[in-house]
Amino acid sequence: MVNSLPRLEQIWIKRAHRGVMDAAATAELVVARGIAGNANQGGKRQVTLIEREVWDALMQKLGGALPASARRANLVVSGLRVQGEPGLVRTRGRVLAIRSATGDCCLRILGETKPCERMDEALPGLTAAMYADWGGGAFAEVITGGSIAAGAMLEWVPDTAMPAIPDPQGSLAL
Repeated sequence: MVNSLPRLEQIWIKRAHRGVMDAAATAELVVARGIAGNANQGGKRQVTLIEREVWDALMQKLGGALPASARRANLVVSGLRVQGEPGLVRTRGRVLAIRSATGDCCLRILGETKPCERMDEALPGLTAAMYADWGGGAFAEVITGGSIAAGAMLEWVPDTAMPAIPDPQGSLAL
């Protein structure tokens, strides 16, 4: 059962490009780099995220039973669609805080993660199904680093360092 409060469910670290995704209970977020030990470092796509609810709906739609790790996203999140929030959909420019006892780590969402052909290798039809409404998740940059752990609470927070970025689909990401 998925927890209704926004939380970080799973952490996955990719050893190498096209390599195995390793589950981790904790990870270190490094500002302007990404997840320590992950193959993708720096650039705009430092951390990738997928919503548990979206993944489960895709599996139901396609009659699949793949684990969320098949998406190859670093973070599996849940509960972001509360109180009218759109989840990860069209959140470009928004800041997601990962709460922990030692402080908050923050990710700025920079865009939609488009699915690649590897999704059809995992389940036929998955690539096309993921294109609607940010179904492939989002990618982000680390703006406040630190330790994160599966089970941590999540919260959208104001980004005082950067104005909202217009979304190409016409809405304003705040």
